[in-house]
Amino acid sequence: MKVFQIIAALFLMFSISSCDDSVVYKAHEDMDDGMWYIKNKPEFKVEIKDTVSRYNVYYLFRNTLQYPYYNLYLTRKLTGPDGKLISNTLEEVFVSNEITGKPYGRGLGDLFDHKVPIVKNHTFTQSGTYVFQLSQSMRQNPLPFILSVGISVEKVKTGN
Repeated sequence: MKVFQIIAALFLMFSISSCDDSVVYKAHEDMDDGMWYIKNKPEFKVEIKDTVSRYNVYYLFRNTLQYPYYNLYLTRKLTGPDGKLISNTLEEVFVSNEITGKPYGRGLGDLFDHKVPIVKNHTFTQSGTYVFQLSQSMRQNPLPFILSVGISVEKVKTGN
């Protein structure tokens, strides 16, 4: 069963990540045994060179159908190239429909990939490395059935 999940996850990863020149950064961190501990706070270092363009930022995460909640509370810390804290935001992301339980995201078998917009049409004011740190802010520790979390930073395409 574990082998099937790995194969399915790889298939989803390759099918979702098509060649797209608007993607500036895309990465995720796998959770050991599908358990996200509160102390596990993945960091993603994004190099921004173009301060004129606008960007969309997305959460990327993968969960199994067994995930016990319809939502996920995430805390996102953003630190600028100068090392100063830009934001520290708690956000609720919906994993499935609260009433029907139907999962959101793209799924294959019992795995679901989510790409959730968090910032749209954002302009980074300084060039350099921005650090996004994600942590789970649910009441359960560890949080089960979360397989990976990450972010994607994409340039807004002209005409969008």
